[in-house]
Amino acid sequence: MEDAYEWKGLNGQLVTFKKEVGDAQKITFVGSPGVCTPFAEFLAYSVRDKETCFIPLLDIDECHEFENKSYAMVLKDELYDPHNSDVVVLLGGLSMPKYDVDTDELMVLVNEILKDDGKLMGVCFMNMFEKAGWLEKIDFDCVVDGTLVGVVKK
Repeated sequence: MEDAYEWKGLNGQLVTFKKEVGDAQKITFVGSPGVCTPFAEFLAYSVRDKETCFIPLLDIDECHEFENKSYAMVLKDELYDPHNSDVVVLLGGLSMPKYDVDTDELMVLVNEILKDDGKLMGVCFMNMFEKAGWLEKIDFDCVVDGTLVGVVKK
């Protein structure tokens, strides 16, 4: 994959995500529970006019839809069917060694829920997918990759 364009800051990430999702109406996030969930909520907020849901790891039976509340995006208690998604977003936490996600099994899940003409996106920080070797294993349509640099002031 080659760099297509740059973005900066959290707002830049949201604008970029919304642009890359385009006119898709149903978006499924797949990520590690706890670590990726708040990032999925953050991204889902930028496309809150669309159907969005979250699958923890590869557990399709634990898929829940996001709901836009006045105070935050939250996962509903009811289970949700992610099939026929226009976009599937793989979040970087999946590629962390501690989760030991098998990319072949992951792609079985993706192929099950993604429409034939759907888009497979990756969203990560600090080159997670590249470091894990996933760019060679998964045929992403695009990856939104950010770098976080911070400072503590006292």
